[in-house]
Amino acid sequence: MDLALEEAESLEKDLEPNGPGPKEKARSLWSDAWHQLRRNPVFIISSLLILFLVVIAIWPQLIASGDPLQCDLSKSQEGSAPGHPFGYDTQGCDVYTRTVYGARASITVGICATVGAALLGSLLGGLAGFFGGWWDALLSRVADIFFGIPVVLGGLVFLSVVTSTTVWPVVGFIVLLGWPQIARIGRGSVITAKQHDYVQAARALGAGNGRMLMRHVAPNAVAPVIVVATIALGTYIALEATLSFLGVGLRPPTVSWGIDISNAAPQIRNAPHMLLWPAGALSITVLAFIMLGDAVRDALDPKLR
Repeated sequence: MDLALEEAESLEKDLEPNGPGPKEKARSLWSDAWHQLRRNPVFIISSLLILFLVVIAIWPQLIASGDPLQCDLSKSQEGSAPGHPFGYDTQGCDVYTRTVYGARASITVGICATVGAALLGSLLGGLAGFFGGWWDALLSRVADIFFGIPVVLGGLVFLSVVTSTTVWPVVGFIVLLGWPQIARIGRGSVITAKQHDYVQAARALGAGNGRMLMRHVAPNAVAPVIVVATIALGTYIALEATLSFLGVGLRPPTVSWGIDISNAAPQIRNAPHMLLWPAGALSITVLAFIMLGDAVRDALDPKLR
């Protein structure tokens, strides 16, 4: 028996990686996700690119000293020149300056629309999934109605009657059609979370609905919403450019990549540089947010590890 006890103790010591030192503290879902994100090159590259885009959207003067609305018709459609590396557009405006300043409108629309759709969708979907009943049935039918509205056609109808030149009508339209997707994701996540044993234990101990929802259900159901919202942000930026290209989104004098692409499309044979740079900036921005969303999804979904 003593021999067996000694062998067991020896085996236990061999299994300890660091001997008698302190054991590693178990990480939570969020700390584990951050641990993986810091080692993901896709996350690092996309985050640095998004940080750069946000900085130039807030302070475009850092890399562009000109005025995007100052034009010279005598230089219409000219190519690159000293101090103007991207050339000039049809109106003689500096394409480089307009490309830099165009980041402000596009990123503003994307971030504001994503925050609005995520808050509204997660609130309605979370309440429907937690309480169920007639509220759940009503929300599902209302969401089905919005899912049946074509996005581009809805934008043409809704925004064609708006005369404002600010970004807020476009933001409001995207939130109006974007919340059902996030509401459906949030509803399913809350239904899954409220069936866990710790939620049932809290209910048995007398916790109220508000406490259970805020302390136990919501923190464990928010991860899928964050993933969907991050990926949707890039989609919303592309949608704003599409609506501006069709003439119902942002309107001049607002500087937008979609407006510049729309103005450059008829002249693509004569002056392709007018289309290349704003379209390239738009593509890189959308790609960066989609890459960020994919990295966050891989970190928060245990099934993909």
